Amino acid sequence: MFDRLGASIIAKLDAFGDFVIFVAATAHTILFGMRSWVQWPRFGRQLYFVGSTSIPVVALTGLFIGAILAIEGFDQFASFGMEKRLGGVVNISIVKQIGPVLAAVMLAGRVGCSLTAELGSMRVTDQLDAMRVLAADPVRVLAAPRVVACTVMIPVLTVASNLCGVLGGWLIVVFMHGVSSDDYWHFTEAFIGWFDVFNGLVKSVFFGAAIGLIACYKGFTCGRGAQGVGKATTEAFVTSFVAIVIINLVLAKLLNDIDFFLRGGELRSFG
Repeated sequence: MFDRLGASIIAKLDAFGDFVIFVAATAHTILFGMRSWVQWPRFGRQLYFVGSTSIPVVALTGLFIGAILAIEGFDQFASFGMEKRLGGVVNISIVKQIGPVLAAVMLAGRVGCSLTAELGSMRVTDQLDAMRVLAADPVRVLAAPRVVACTVMIPVLTVASNLCGVLGGWLIVVFMHGVSSDDYWHFTEAFIGWFDVFNGLVKSVFFGAAIGLIACYKGFTCGRGAQGVGKATTEAFVTSFVAIVIINLVLAKLLNDIDFFLRGGELRSFG
């Protein structure tokens, strides 16, 4: 039992070391080998796949999430006579947490799994080895444009998710529960500051980078056969989701402390 446990720990550490090396190689290529991956036929295709094709599903999901939050929270706020403030609470939750996390989870499920399956199929069919034989580095040609596309486009997806979430909450609070539209937007403005919007967008950048790196790494290192590709795809999504949660926890604490410092150590007041 101890032998198996030790071998498992060593294997995990070895895999993590390989991932760190992959991240370093990808970062070096992105920063110092821009000419090789920024070509529009190669990079533009990834921007379209990651961003444009993902906006409808992210926007639709954000719309319904905002509506659900408004429906679930109205009775609690109405019992205290504070239903007018519901819009501000719903929208700050969307902008700071739900919007970025929702966009990241959708990106991990829709795009991350697709990237892993695509690159894994190329590994299984020895296309990656063929590229190396032809002196074409797969990290430069395949990984770099995909990672950058995920990092660049996820803030756009986050903005779409935020806007639709705010719209969904507005539709429920104003038209279903009869709260004044002026009150909804007044308290939304009172609750949400520029740093709250910046907070969510900063998180989304880290989410996108993590998803792109994990998806490409799992594709490059998947096992042989269809079973190996399927396993790598599953691992890519699960690992990305765990990474999203951990990154969100760390950045939530860090960014909230920065916000507190910028306000001179004063607690926020909501008018």
